[in-house]
Amino acid sequence: MARILIVDDSPSQLLGIKRIVEKLGHEAFSAEDGAAGVEVAKQELPDLILMDVVMPNLNGFQATRTISKNPETAHIPIILVTTKDQETDKVWGMRQGAKAYVTKPIKEEDLVKTLNEFLPGAHAP
Repeated sequence: MARILIVDDSPSQLLGIKRIVEKLGHEAFSAEDGAAGVEVAKQELPDLILMDVVMPNLNGFQATRTISKNPETAHIPIILVTTKDQETDKVWGMRQGAKAYVTKPIKEEDLVKTLNEFLPGAHAP
């Protein structure tokens, strides 16, 4: 079982992603924006982070860069989960330190496949 931090400012998106993560048998906890996501990542050191991009205070690109540049949290894989589906957004996200990119609306099988790539021993339900 992995501990997964979900960073998203939309309560409905958080709930949907949390449902998928918990169905896989993982523990899910959340932060409501990028700034809170950075703080929770430092405090909790999750096994993986699912990060939205368009959020108040600190956007997902900024939060990803902050987490991936901090020696305490740099080892945590970050998967961007966003409506921003342009190739330039994907390239920029990866340059900020993201390991993968999943677009919304989320297809459960895509998220499961991506999670399985980064979580050793993970499996589909």
